[in-house]
Amino acid sequence: MLLTPFKKKFGHADVNNMYASCEQVMQPKLRGKPVVILSNNDGCVIAQSKEAKAILDLYMCRPWFQIEKEALKLGVIALSSNYELYADMSNRFVETLRPFTPRLEVYSIDECFLDMTGMTNNLNDYGRIIKDTVKQWTGLPICVGFGHSKTLAKLANHIAKKQAHFNGVCDLTAMSESEINSLMEKLSVSKVWGVGKKIEEKLARLGVKTVLRLKRADCKRIRDEFGVVLERTVKELNGEPWLEIEETFVESKQVMSSRSFGKRVETLEELEEAISYHVSNACKRLRKQNLYTNAIMVFIQNSPFDQAPYYAPSHTLGLPSPTNNTMQLANAALWVLKKLYKEGIYYQKSGVMLCNLVPEGGQQLDIFGFTDGIDRSQKLMETMDKINQKFPQNNVKLASEGTKKSWVMKRDLKTPNYTTDWNDLPVTVKPKNSKNTFRSS
Repeated sequence: MLLTPFKKKFGHADVNNMYASCEQVMQPKLRGKPVVILSNNDGCVIAQSKEAKAILDLYMCRPWFQIEKEALKLGVIALSSNYELYADMSNRFVETLRPFTPRLEVYSIDECFLDMTGMTNNLNDYGRIIKDTVKQWTGLPICVGFGHSKTLAKLANHIAKKQAHFNGVCDLTAMSESEINSLMEKLSVSKVWGVGKKIEEKLARLGVKTVLRLKRADCKRIRDEFGVVLERTVKELNGEPWLEIEETFVESKQVMSSRSFGKRVETLEELEEAISYHVSNACKRLRKQNLYTNAIMVFIQNSPFDQAPYYAPSHTLGLPSPTNNTMQLANAALWVLKKLYKEGIYYQKSGVMLCNLVPEGGQQLDIFGFTDGIDRSQKLMETMDKINQKFPQNNVKLASEGTKKSWVMKRDLKTPNYTTDWNDLPVTVKPKNSKNTFRSS
C-alpha cells in the first residue's frame, strides 16, 4: 500500500516593527511611545513603532529635518540606527525559531520561513507557542502565518498582522477555499510577495486589483505579460508550491562597504582613513565567508545637490591573484584613491567593492610575488579576526584607518550597544525605599 505524501506546509515568522521594537525591548520607558528610527547620518525616517505609525505614517522615508518640529510636538522620540543591536537581536530571534522546525530559511533581518510539512499539530496553537516563546526569550513581538506555499505563508502573516481578531497568528492551511477567497478579496494585489508598484499598476490596467483576482488570473496570459516569476506567484496563491526552503547560505557575488560622511570631507588624509576603514570592513566579511577577491573597486563622490559640479569617479583594479588580505587590498585601494582624488571638492561619500569573488578552492597563486608569504598573512588575518571577535571594538586595525575619524557617520541619537558591549550592558539599580527598577547605562 502506497502512503499518500504530505501536502507541503510553510510558516512565516516576522518581527513587528523590528528596529523600533529592539529599542523598546531594551528601554521599557519607550514602550507605548511613538518611536522613529533614522537612517545614516540621522537623515530620513526608516522605521517606526506602531504608535508612531498611527500619527506619522505619511512621513515614512521623509527627511527628519523637515518633520522634526511637528513630530516633537506630537511626542515622537527619534533615535539613530543602532545596527549592532538590531543584528544581535535578529540572531537571537532566528535561534529561538530553530527548535520549532526541521528546516529554516533566514529571509531577512526580521523574517524567516519555516518548513511545517508533515506536522500534524494544530498550527494555530503551534503558531501562538512560537509567538509567545519569541516574546518571552527575546522580548520581540512577532506574527506568524501558515500556508501551502511560501507566498501564501507570507500573505497569511500580513493578515495576522493587520487583522486584530487573528491575535498575531493566521493559518490558511486550516481554512476552506471560500474562507481564503473571502480574505483575498479584501486585499490589494500589492500585498502579494513580489508585486511591486510597477507590476501593481500594470495589473490594475488589466483589471487585476485584488489578491483574489490575481489568484484567478489565467497563467498563460500572466506569463506572456509579466514573465515566469509572476506566473509562479499565481500558482503559489493557488497552493501550488514552487519556492522551496533555502537553508544553504547563498555565496556572495560581491562585497561592498560604503557610508556617507558625518561631515563633508576635503583632505586626502581623511579620505584615506575612510577607504582603509571600508577595506577592513569588507575584508572581514569576505573572510567570514571564506572567499577571495580578484578585483577591488574604489569610489568617492560629492553631493549631487552641491553648487559645485557633480564629481563621482570610480575605478576597478584587477589583482595578480585572488586575496582576502586586508593589508594587500588596502594598499591597492589607496593607490586607486590617489588617482581619483581632486583638491577643492567637498566629498560626501566613499566606499569600496570587492568583485569577482572565488572560494578558497578557486584561488590561483601567481609567479610575480603577490602571494609570497601567503601562509603567514593568512595566520595574521585569522589572529586579527579572532581578537576583534573577542573584543568587538576592532582593537586591531590598520594604522591607515586613523584614530580621530572625524568623518564617521553621524549618529547623535544612538542608544548603547546593550547586547554586544560589556560597557553598555543594561543594569538593575535599587533606589532607596524602592523596589528594583530597570536602568540602562
